[in-house]
Amino acid sequence: MAVFAIATLQLLQILAAAPVLSDTLASSPQGCASQCGNVSIPYPFGSGAGCHRDGFKLLCNETYHPPKLFLDNTGVLVLEISAQDGTMRIDGGILSLLAGNQTDDTVNLEWTVPLNGSLYTVSAENIFAVLGCGFRLMWTVPDPNGGDGTATTCYSNCTLGPPAIATDGTCSGVGCCYSGLFGYSNTFDIQYSTTERSHTMSSSLVVVDREWWSEKENVMAMQQAISAHSSSLGASGGVRRAVPGIEVSTVVNWVFSTSSCAADRNSSDYGCLSDNSECHDSSDTSGYICMCQRGYHGNPYIRHGCQDINECASPGEYSCFGECINLVGSYKCSCPRGTWGDPRKPSGCASTKRKFPGFVVVISICGGIAVPLIIIGALFVRRKLRGWKARKSREFFFKQNRGLLLQRLVDKDIAERMIFTLEELDKATNKFDEARKLGGGGHGTVYKGILSDQRVVAIKKSKIVIKREIDDFINEVAILSQVNHRNVVKLFGCCLETEVPLLVYEFISNGTLSDHLHVPTPLSLSWKERVRIALETARSLAYLHSAATISIVHRDIKSTNILLDERLIAKVSDFGASRGIPIDQTGVNTAVQGTFGYLDPEYYHTWRLTEKSDVYSFGVILVELLTRKKPSVRMSSPGASLTAEFILLVNQDKISEILDPQVIEEGGEEAKEVAAMAVMCLSLHGEDRPMMRQVETRLEALQTGAPGVGNSVGTDGPMLILNNPSLEQNNTNARENLSRRCSIEEEFLCSMSLPR
Repeated sequence: MAVFAIATLQLLQILAAAPVLSDTLASSPQGCASQCGNVSIPYPFGSGAGCHRDGFKLLCNETYHPPKLFLDNTGVLVLEISAQDGTMRIDGGILSLLAGNQTDDTVNLEWTVPLNGSLYTVSAENIFAVLGCGFRLMWTVPDPNGGDGTATTCYSNCTLGPPAIATDGTCSGVGCCYSGLFGYSNTFDIQYSTTERSHTMSSSLVVVDREWWSEKENVMAMQQAISAHSSSLGASGGVRRAVPGIEVSTVVNWVFSTSSCAADRNSSDYGCLSDNSECHDSSDTSGYICMCQRGYHGNPYIRHGCQDINECASPGEYSCFGECINLVGSYKCSCPRGTWGDPRKPSGCASTKRKFPGFVVVISICGGIAVPLIIIGALFVRRKLRGWKARKSREFFFKQNRGLLLQRLVDKDIAERMIFTLEELDKATNKFDEARKLGGGGHGTVYKGILSDQRVVAIKKSKIVIKREIDDFINEVAILSQVNHRNVVKLFGCCLETEVPLLVYEFISNGTLSDHLHVPTPLSLSWKERVRIALETARSLAYLHSAATISIVHRDIKSTNILLDERLIAKVSDFGASRGIPIDQTGVNTAVQGTFGYLDPEYYHTWRLTEKSDVYSFGVILVELLTRKKPSVRMSSPGASLTAEFILLVNQDKISEILDPQVIEEGGEEAKEVAAMAVMCLSLHGEDRPMMRQVETRLEALQTGAPGVGNSVGTDGPMLILNNPSLEQNNTNARENLSRRCSIEEEFLCSMSLPR
């Protein structure tokens, strides 16, 4: 019987192992090439007629040794394809960056891969990495939801020493910088400028797989390839190209179809054909991919493509040190007959043969008494240990989340009242249920919650736990704890007991100004509502600049950061980038933060932050209210930004060409008054811009219809008006002003016509 059992077990294992062999033959339809050089070709990809789905055609170039695989006619070199997880690795190439030998010489470039954006997107698993010296680099990742996108800045210099990069791919900031991606796109806008006058700078940029970048051999090979071909790279600045001797691995996500699983499930075009496959909607873009169920592997896009894994033949992944029997979709691991224990551990099965029966009886009796006592003691110790761990965890996260800094920045009693427990916020959001998710931005995700006292709140949860983000979080708490204004979103408190910091705000139910303004209908907010919202925003900024205990510069004023309640009352939000300025100072020097299109060009070039930086951003919002156009919109004039073209048309008395038709109909002469204020706020030099208190006074007079608005004087000094001679220039002077604006801002403002 024992011999028969062993023979039966061996037969079962042989039969279970058979699908693994057939799985390698089932990755592509019969008669289609399944390999090109070292790269496997799984369906829906293919190189021959009838072997691929539309959009997934490959070309195998056999003139290379070994042959190389390319994606159709795009010239994109394919390094690896995974049908199981919907990814593809390509040679992303190296983008050479060139600039002149003058400080602040700026060029605009694009890193682009020629892929079908509906099927393929560059994955956020990649990072931006730049090698070189003496540069400042800013790139913009488009927002997949149609927002302004996320801008990231890094810079490197050689004044601290020779260029250096660690063998694991990390950068010291000398000759190298890198950052993660915060979105999914095939095109990234890049602004590149020099910071050192003594050299003609040349650097190299790659969008590379994070794991590839961390491998010592890959980093060394890339450095050698760049060094060996530096002359040819430098001759083609701004061109993304492959470099002989190195294949830069870039991860690309792909979807089988642009429809959802539910839409395609019952159609003839449904892709998940294998019996043991399942459909997953993509979380990054529209469309879906198919995966084999747990216990199976292979190609889910062809019939019988997902086949059973023989766990018994893979001891490294599925540990079994006893008797292993493969089952369909699983396996059974047990100790051999006559032994007991844990067969998944080495030597885990012990013999049950009794050599000393009397001794075993004594041990059994003692064990019967001791086991209950041990269990009770273990439960007691476990309870005490869990309490100790929870206390230590809270203390650790309190320090990590800069709780001590918060106590120094805010009055201790106020700080204690503002702190919420994690347990209370878990109950308020049903453990941060996705159904409670309100939206997200570059810094975090916002959830709707209901506190125990029935207050409805918005809870902001940061995305990335790094020191700079935590400092921004504490800065926002400190700023908002000192602010009490009806047009500033109210901060109820924060939670410091978790790895990810949390902020608790009042809940604003009616979306953002951008949501209400940019709607696909002829009519939007009425003119009276636009003027009132502009006035309420100006009041809040005037309060922050001059009425708070310290002067607070918001630094990221834009239409998506102005919330509207159920009565359309404006509430300024998102103070993560705000900066306090002591009363006895006019400004501070700090790294650039903000959003393209709204960012003060003087602050961008000088790194000098003042209250007038918020005035410039407010001027952009006035233009947005007047035109119903986003700052990133492409303009009719080549190279012109929305603000530059707006100023030109105002100076040429052709403002009606750019105004929203609804504003022309409802605003009349008042619209010209607001346009004049916008032009003043958008002055290139901060000293030429009005203070927010002056703007507030002008808007109040405009809203109340006070007589003599066109010639009124603000409380802090004279306000320029539309009929001011400095604004009534002829067309020639207007064109000269626009040219001067473009030359001073370099590509900063004028490049706003490009999509961000």
